[in-house]
Amino acid sequence: MSRIALTSGAFDDHTVIPVKYSGEGENVSPPLTWSGVPDDATELVLLCEDPDAPGATFVHWLVTGIDPGTGGVMEGQKPQGGLPWPNGFGRVGWAGPMPPPGHGPHRYFFRLYALSAPLPLHGNPGAEDVHAALKGRELASGVLVGTYER
Repeated sequence: MSRIALTSGAFDDHTVIPVKYSGEGENVSPPLTWSGVPDDATELVLLCEDPDAPGATFVHWLVTGIDPGTGGVMEGQKPQGGLPWPNGFGRVGWAGPMPPPGHGPHRYFFRLYALSAPLPLHGNPGAEDVHAALKGRELASGVLVGTYER
């Protein structure tokens, strides 16, 4: 599988996500840029998840149907052509980091997938549902990890 280069102008891989993008700050989505999307991709899917959340992996952002010709998304915006889904708080769109106080640093995995066919999701999918639906459709992917603690 090919690799997509996924970066942010707001933080580097494996560094702290600024408060501005958290639930304690302005709670706006960070800017992201990407390259290396295969020409035969039919759509991109963006997923931000926290595997360190108590209980189960928490979805902070899920957007499907992103135009594969795009090269990123600006701060606080929805990716071009994208369909935002409910996050773990039950609200549609971005939900900034807000781990329990004193729980230590959490990791936030921003994952971008280039797909060969649209993702069949319904209702309020969790992280496991998204990963299961991705099987067999992935042409390429990229990951960017940010951290945050309260």
